[in-house]
Amino acid sequence: MIPFEEKRTIKWFLLFFYIIYFGYDILYYYLVPALMTHKKTGLPSHFWYINYFVIVGLIPVVLYFNRKGKQHKIKYVFFLSFLLTAFIVDALSYFGKGESYASGNMVEVYLILTLPIFLSTRYFWLVSLGIIVKYILIGFILDTTNVFLACMFTAILAVLSFFLLVRFQGYVKAISASYDNQLEGIVKGVIATLELKDPYTRGHSERVAYYSLILAKEIVKFSKKEEKSFYNACLLHDIGKVHIPDSILMKPGKLTDEEFEIIKTHPVVGANAVNDVEGISDSISIIRSHHERWDGNGYPDQLKGEEIPLLARVAAVADAFDAMTSSRSYRAAMSSEEAYKRIIEGQGSQFDPKVVEEFKKIFPEWVKFHEKYPWVKQYKPVEEVKI
Repeated sequence: MIPFEEKRTIKWFLLFFYIIYFGYDILYYYLVPALMTHKKTGLPSHFWYINYFVIVGLIPVVLYFNRKGKQHKIKYVFFLSFLLTAFIVDALSYFGKGESYASGNMVEVYLILTLPIFLSTRYFWLVSLGIIVKYILIGFILDTTNVFLACMFTAILAVLSFFLLVRFQGYVKAISASYDNQLEGIVKGVIATLELKDPYTRGHSERVAYYSLILAKEIVKFSKKEEKSFYNACLLHDIGKVHIPDSILMKPGKLTDEEFEIIKTHPVVGANAVNDVEGISDSISIIRSHHERWDGNGYPDQLKGEEIPLLARVAAVADAFDAMTSSRSYRAAMSSEEAYKRIIEGQGSQFDPKVVEEFKKIFPEWVKFHEKYPWVKQYKPVEEVKI
């Protein structure tokens, strides 16, 4: 949804930019002189065509970024190209000619007034200060004070835009917080439902999400949005188990081959269940692939090595550690040290070697969390089963 809105905003922004850009020059340099002031019509200099060449030449660049899904970069490239070109053309057109410099135009007013729609404080400062600096430099090069009014007018419009920007950002943050709270409530509700089916895994999703996030932060750098998506996906990594019959899910003995095949369907079922959920869809691979193995003997897709998404490899280590250190219907919990030993033994076969190396670094933090976790009850196995 957000990328779509960014794409639509950019489309309309550029459409009106081109209309105003060319329409203003036609009106100001041709129609007004011919019909109202009766002055000489035409552009200030032949250098003015450089503006048009650059602005039109930016269209393929815009289309390229649009195809690559990098709409957020378009406004920066577009503005910086426009600003640099306008500065060079103004300097070339008026320097040493003794003509009065005509400062300011409708395009710059449009750029400043549309700043709030992008909800970006960084872009706001770039445009506002960029235009003011341009006029200051032009005033210095041409040795004129005609730029003073343009600077002052730009600053006034920038203040107005800033208030609107802050207001819009406040609305978006409020909506985002409300959505996050709703999503969090839904996720917790789904987990509670799953844990009612299988009380032996109570708290498992929460612990796996915590372990995974701590480990992932050692490997990748998250944005806030990516971190939320990853954490929620880890919470829901076993959501597909709601599809598994209780007789299999809570069986105290060893599963038959047929029963294990049913268990192996839960990653696909879970991934399909949340495939279109905004805020989780970017991390579907964690739900689908957290049971894949580095050697290719995992499920459901038998992915091997780096074919397995990185964050799914992270979740696989966290899932295995918590499974081993929690009591299940068929066995007692292992110690953290024993679980650590088994994960090290699985390095290069079950688990990504590089992820395991990072696991070694944060293991003490996992142990600390495990020991302080408010375990409601350590379920005793119905019977011990050798695996």
